[in-house]
Amino acid sequence: MIGAALDWLRDVRRRKTWTAAQAAGRRGEDLAHRFLRRQGFVIVARNYRLASGDAEADLIAWEGETLVVVEVKSRTSAEYGPPDRAIGEEKLRHMLRVARRYVAKSGTPWEHVRFDVVTVLLKPNPEITHFRGTRFSRKDAEHAKF
Repeated sequence: MIGAALDWLRDVRRRKTWTAAQAAGRRGEDLAHRFLRRQGFVIVARNYRLASGDAEADLIAWEGETLVVVEVKSRTSAEYGPPDRAIGEEKLRHMLRVARRYVAKSGTPWEHVRFDVVTVLLKPNPEITHFRGTRFSRKDAEHAKF
């Protein structure tokens, strides 16, 4: 309850200085972060960006022994289709690059990596959907076109 009120206050402040799209995206990330924590995930990074700045993951979390790279997609309505449709090949390549770098840094076996998507429809009562489990094989990770 308190967390939701704080999210709302942060959102009001952001809308004064950020574009509407930036504020909506960050609000979606805040809601997804709280949702995953309630599901038992341990969030270890938000907006994790490679040093080169050309790839980013919205959230990186642990679910038990599994490292989860999460993309959050937020929309104010489903008028133009579900938010997850906005994830293209380029974004998948970026998620894969971020995961490879994080795995190398943390020493996590590739078999313990999963890619999830959380969609958030920003309605008065936001709708959050969690799509679990895209896994790339080690071969995919090594041979992906970057």
